[in-house]
Amino acid sequence: MSGPGATAGDDDARRSHVRDRYARAATSGGCCGPTAETSSCCGGNGSGSCGCGSPDALIEFGYSAEEIAEIPPEANLGLGCGNPTGLGSLRPGEVVLDLGSGAGIDCFLAARRVGASGWVIGVDMTPEMVAKARSIGRASGIGNVEFRLGELEHLPVWDRTIDVVISNCVINLVPDKTAVYREAFRVLRPGGRLAVSDVVATRPITAEERNDPSLWSSCASGALEASEVRERLAAAGFGAIDIAVKGTVEPGAPLEGQRSLGIVPADIRAYRPAE
Repeated sequence: MSGPGATAGDDDARRSHVRDRYARAATSGGCCGPTAETSSCCGGNGSGSCGCGSPDALIEFGYSAEEIAEIPPEANLGLGCGNPTGLGSLRPGEVVLDLGSGAGIDCFLAARRVGASGWVIGVDMTPEMVAKARSIGRASGIGNVEFRLGELEHLPVWDRTIDVVISNCVINLVPDKTAVYREAFRVLRPGGRLAVSDVVATRPITAEERNDPSLWSSCASGALEASEVRERLAAAGFGAIDIAVKGTVEPGAPLEGQRSLGIVPADIRAYRPAE
């Protein structure tokens, strides 16, 4: 469940709202498309600023100019909050899983990092996003990546088959985050690692804020405090947990719309212990 007092109906409603907003983002071209006020990276009143996929925003999120040049333009919808491919220190031959892969921006970068001997799997619950990512992959000729439709709480991936799990500003959107971390642990090989860019709360989120579907699907009120993230990762079995909170969000910067709620980006690393 997403929090105290939450019901399955509440979680289903949140999931449906997120799916609808991401579907619109996929078909409108991201957070600066014709329906920007309803895209997942912007606040419900359109006041949020995700950088709209601009190169400056990507650089602020940690992508290098070389990486930006490698990204198929159609894959950059401006929906992230960091660079998990850099955080994950990907190596040739590794198998990578991207949780909430969207239009494929991080999958395509990961595919280049792991090379022809590696493989990348993207999982997303929004059919429109999966279709878009598959289309971009075919058009770009990137052959070592695939996209699967599925929910992060029930990953369509075999046990112990993944070297690195990445994710970019998605886990905060999932009602049952504990289930996501358990699933990530399940699919990782012993010694495998988790590298997540996400947002965390710097103050308690009120029940009223949690129950606002617009705030939830704007990568805001679904965020946990860093201490809660650490506790849930540890409960799932992860070790060597490191959460680097990036600090406050300045006016005019990406994620400005979340600033008033005390929501800030963070880099999250953890490992499945070796056996």
